[in-house]
Amino acid sequence: MLLIGDDWAEDHHDVEVQDEAGRKLAAARLPEGVEGIAKLHELVAKHGGGDLDAAEVVVGIETDRGSWVQALIASGYRVYAINPRQVARFKERYASSGAKSDKGDAHALADMVRIDRGQLRPVAGDSEQAQAVKVVARAHQSLVWERTRTYQRLRSTLREYFPAALNAYADLALTSTDALELLVKAPTPQAGAKLTRTQITAVLARARRHSRDAKAATIVTALREQQLGLPEPVTAAYAATATAHAKLLIALNEQITDLEKQVKAHFLKHPDAEIYLSMPGIAEITGARVLAEFGDDPTRYASAKARKNYAGTSPITRASGKSHTVQARYVRNNRLADALQTQAFSALRASPGARRYYDKQRAREAGYNPALRQLGNRLVGILHGCLKTRTLYDEATAWSHHAHPHAA
Repeated sequence: MLLIGDDWAEDHHDVEVQDEAGRKLAAARLPEGVEGIAKLHELVAKHGGGDLDAAEVVVGIETDRGSWVQALIASGYRVYAINPRQVARFKERYASSGAKSDKGDAHALADMVRIDRGQLRPVAGDSEQAQAVKVVARAHQSLVWERTRTYQRLRSTLREYFPAALNAYADLALTSTDALELLVKAPTPQAGAKLTRTQITAVLARARRHSRDAKAATIVTALREQQLGLPEPVTAAYAATATAHAKLLIALNEQITDLEKQVKAHFLKHPDAEIYLSMPGIAEITGARVLAEFGDDPTRYASAKARKNYAGTSPITRASGKSHTVQARYVRNNRLADALQTQAFSALRASPGARRYYDKQRAREAGYNPALRQLGNRLVGILHGCLKTRTLYDEATAWSHHAHPHAA
């Protein structure tokens, strides 16, 4: 068996090769790409001999995606994606100074897959279709998060010099393209006061808004209200900043809409899509995000508990001496946690069983978020069962144990 630690960077990889006894057989800096992979194979052939099975080559690396990782998996190597925080903690065995080097990280990664391999999670053997869903679902969610950040910057800017705009476009939502177009057209209080109903109605018509005349009248009234002003140069500077944010939001809206179509298209091609969509609270986008983060490797989760632990919905117990507490997991996959929270919230209206379960947790004096998290945990278990048995969600079956008022 060969153990390889791979500390990757944008254009190169520092690797260390060890045998099962922990002896250092080789260390090298390999270039990224085909040339680097070829040289890694040469190292394996040199130190493993001609009869070494590819499955006996174990690689530790601090990422689970990218062409390099896929090339390692395609070669038949066993690849473990290790969290950088785990590597940092592991290195404290050597010294507590916090010193860091690429060669040192490669050495630590090789030691980890040699010593602690049983505690690490191998890279999932997801299908190509699941990987495609993951790429577009993550990209879409990142753009949505970026839109939220940009909106917060815009809102903060408007509060400083043009608070009337916040009131004027409240009904439209300031992230909507028509509200942003109006802001770009009139980015200062003076320009906003000069907007006419005709101009506003034309923009609302392009966005296919209902009750356009009433909305236009409300906007005109709000924009013409008296407000405290700033010196003209300062107002102009703020207006330039707000315009830049507004134009960026318009572009983000366009790209989010386009990418949403790709998310749905890739997700609906996946053979598990029907099962995900049968779950309460899940539509195409939420389903794609959950599938993307769980993956579709049928051997990845040995049980419903393992899936719940990965999802971060199951609680953790901290027991020391006389202290014994049960707490929520905060170190988790935030993308998956966000999708499951969305599903649990939507399931309250879509599933009577989910609603009863949630109400039962609230009756036990659980807060809103803890109760929603427990519902999400329950839904993850149901999803695991559906995927394992290849059956669609059934309301009566899913909540049969909780239908009785005295059920646990």
